[in-house]
Amino acid sequence: MSSIATFHSTSSTSSFSFPKTVPLTELPETAQIVLSERPRLINVTHQIPFACTLIDRTGQASSTGPNGIPTPSNGAGSPANRRSSFAAPRHPAASSPPIESDNATTTPNGVNGVNGLNSGGGEIDGDCILDPRRGHSAMYSGILSLNKDYETVQIGWVGEIADQDGYIVPSKNLTEEHKQNLKDKLWAKENVVPIFLEDSRAAGHYEGYCKTVLWPLFHYLLWDEATDGRQEKKNWDDYVFVNQQFADAIVEQYQPGDVVWIHDYHLLLVPHMLRQRLPGAAIGVFIHAPFPSSEIFRCLPKRVEVLNGLLGANQIGFQTYSYARHFISCCTRVNGYESTPRGVDAMGSTVWVGTFPIGIDAERVESQRKASGVLPKMEAIRKTYKGKRIIVGRDKLDLVKGVQQKLQAFEKFLNDYPEMQGQVVLIQVTSPPLVENPKLEAKIAELVAHINGTYGSLNFTPVHHYHQHIDRDEYYALLSVADIGLITSVRDGMNTTSLEYIMCQKENHGPLILSEFTGTAGSLGGAMMVNPWDYQGVARVIYDALNLTEEDKIARHSQLHKHVLAHTAQFWAKNFISELILNVGTWDQSTPTPYLDQGLIIEKYNLAKKRLLMFDYDGTLTPIRKTPGAAVPQEHMLKALTALANDPNNIVWVISGRDQKVLEEWLGEVENLGFSAEHGSFMRQPGSKKWVNLTESLDMSWKSDVIEIFTYYTERTQGSFIEHKRSSLTWHYRMADPEFGQFQAKECQNHLENAVLSKLPVEILVGKKNLEVRPTIVNKGEIVKRLMNQHPEAEFVLCAGDDKTDEDMFRALAGNGGAAAQRRESLNANNQAILEPYTDELVAATAAKIAQATFQHSLDHAPLIPLSSKNHHGPGSNSHLKPPAPFSVATPQQPSTPGSVVSVGSIGSQGSSLSHLANEHFSITIGHALKKTLANWHVTSPEELIRVLGIISGVADP
Repeated sequence: MSSIATFHSTSSTSSFSFPKTVPLTELPETAQIVLSERPRLINVTHQIPFACTLIDRTGQASSTGPNGIPTPSNGAGSPANRRSSFAAPRHPAASSPPIESDNATTTPNGVNGVNGLNSGGGEIDGDCILDPRRGHSAMYSGILSLNKDYETVQIGWVGEIADQDGYIVPSKNLTEEHKQNLKDKLWAKENVVPIFLEDSRAAGHYEGYCKTVLWPLFHYLLWDEATDGRQEKKNWDDYVFVNQQFADAIVEQYQPGDVVWIHDYHLLLVPHMLRQRLPGAAIGVFIHAPFPSSEIFRCLPKRVEVLNGLLGANQIGFQTYSYARHFISCCTRVNGYESTPRGVDAMGSTVWVGTFPIGIDAERVESQRKASGVLPKMEAIRKTYKGKRIIVGRDKLDLVKGVQQKLQAFEKFLNDYPEMQGQVVLIQVTSPPLVENPKLEAKIAELVAHINGTYGSLNFTPVHHYHQHIDRDEYYALLSVADIGLITSVRDGMNTTSLEYIMCQKENHGPLILSEFTGTAGSLGGAMMVNPWDYQGVARVIYDALNLTEEDKIARHSQLHKHVLAHTAQFWAKNFISELILNVGTWDQSTPTPYLDQGLIIEKYNLAKKRLLMFDYDGTLTPIRKTPGAAVPQEHMLKALTALANDPNNIVWVISGRDQKVLEEWLGEVENLGFSAEHGSFMRQPGSKKWVNLTESLDMSWKSDVIEIFTYYTERTQGSFIEHKRSSLTWHYRMADPEFGQFQAKECQNHLENAVLSKLPVEILVGKKNLEVRPTIVNKGEIVKRLMNQHPEAEFVLCAGDDKTDEDMFRALAGNGGAAAQRRESLNANNQAILEPYTDELVAATAAKIAQATFQHSLDHAPLIPLSSKNHHGPGSNSHLKPPAPFSVATPQQPSTPGSVVSVGSIGSQGSSLSHLANEHFSITIGHALKKTLANWHVTSPEELIRVLGIISGVADP
């Protein structure tokens, strides 16, 4: 299966079609985000918050389940065919199973146990029971709390469906009636929309790609099994397929103005897929798992696709700052995107990256820890361990939970502090993981036996290990009587056991020993931090915690307790959504630039009697290369350029930052082609072999100072180099480390600004992975102005470029459009040509005016004005990609039509009349629609521009 998400709508009315699919190796474009005054929230989780159990209406047990599934009447059967939440054969009236040792703490309806279970029975709804789902309850609780302020919809996989005896019902045995019944009841209950998946697809997605590829990688566990790749490919295909099913379900529920919130690593591709279908949607993603450093993440074969999948969102949240920093670093180092500490630049818009630590439902935990069943169990535990100091650990038996490290550290504690032997016990509760790990279980059992055999006696056992689920009351009782809470995870997203322990220690004030590798470590300053790999260090901290004064314990607990009460699951959810709405409301993005209308440009080209065409070279007529010497012209580009230049009605120029030698070598054989080299420093007229130096009279002594600074940073930035030109110097860092190269470029820029710009007539141009220093009076915009003045008879003007240096051309074109039109009208009225002969005197006169013109350019730069949200269609209309017909200019008396694009020229043209400019001038940028530009059209690659040039020149078919 190809890693491509389908784009179902057309983005342009022109015949030059926009790609209908965007592969996961590329980024989709984002439209202007428009929210409703009271937006709905579409919350998307891997599984819905309820476990569904089908029941037999007759209520009679039989050897065959209600869906034709053989089930032994005595409850025996293969455990593999039992849903993990069932510890015993289930009857609809039976109580819920015991709690699972997961980190989640809260349930959608607020009545369940610590880990998603209720103390009574599940709710019986006709043909099914809806039990609160075990695990991830802090997430579900936070989502549920948003119902107070927003209308919400919950989307997720329905999960494993069991019959009343707890046996899993295969998906193929579910009838449409069953599915519709579940849909109706879930929607009526809490606006829940279930997704039904085939068993093989669900297994390949979850047990396959999520648990064998992503989960180990995110927890810094690299794979150690060599395979032929077939199973990995199948799992990846299933992962893509399931993500697409989620995207389809979201689109079906989406209404313009909604906010979509996607959760965790199971759905990393959904933002990308959704962005193609709903380019104007507000999309947030929260990753509950850790996020690895770029050195680990780059081991993932589908690393580019996964990062691009996430970057379809507007905001991405992580548990800790380090996880957020790792993600930004991966986007820069692996995918090569520009980034800042606040986010990633993706397709011209910023994807905000933030830290949002999750909490627990403190009010519910406070209530449940005081339940009537807890106190008797507390007394029973105290009686059992009378006179002993109790250390409590509660973890899932995974490699990353650090149970093995905890036991080894406890052994070190007993060895280093023999006076504590017989005085301290460790009660370790481990719950079975989703995927059993016999080796780890055997190792833990071996360690427990070794410690008890070495340091125990007939009347004392130092380690009490319970590999089982315990019910909610026992769990809270254990946390309440403990003297120390010990958590030694070697990598954890957000360990909420620590937060529950703090709530339960309100009276006892027991200290919390917490691994610095947990997601809560950065928030719980009052905890005693340890490195779980440092057994001696953990042992020492255990000893110190047991000997803390009462004042120290109260002070530490008070700080921790205040934090837990202030940063609840409800606060987490509200904070994330508030930040998302704020960020999309103040989104730093350009007004979308329409895609080039092929029909319009062909029509205007054919109608014009005289045409002026101006092109940048690198990134415009040829793709950007890592080394400047590799950007040689392609044959089909030369063919189109030659045809254009040979047309007597055309004036064709290449305005490049390249030097004269390169332009002559690569394009010199194209007759009647004009050249401007080194960003306007040199000019060569069409049909001439003579180069004119516009900077000949300038003082170039500044070069020695700049070379010295560039050399300093080149020596200290591996992969960087200096390019020497006659009138400028360029420092390239494209082949350097992305983050370090960008850092060094900023340092170099600051150095130049302080040491050179303040005393010399030069300016710094920040390009694509380079810094260029050139005389202030030199830029491409002046060449465009000059050519426009030389050829006022031109009825059709095309100017194409791709980077910041080309914005000078677009600015000059927008500013000169009205003047050129007026001069042409004068020319037509007098019926004679106004020609300015190309002389050295004219060159000198132009150079004398450039300095003032350069200053004026900064005044000409007007910001793009975003359209009012009330004048837009809702998100998903794709209207941002529709080109104007013709390119319209909005005025205060004529408000913008929904989805229209405001022309830059209409905003800051210094009062020029643009009635002619709209239909005759085509300024085209190479890049995405949201690229910050003064151009009025865009294409996405040089190949697309060359194809258009081939069509208008007649060398390519439309």
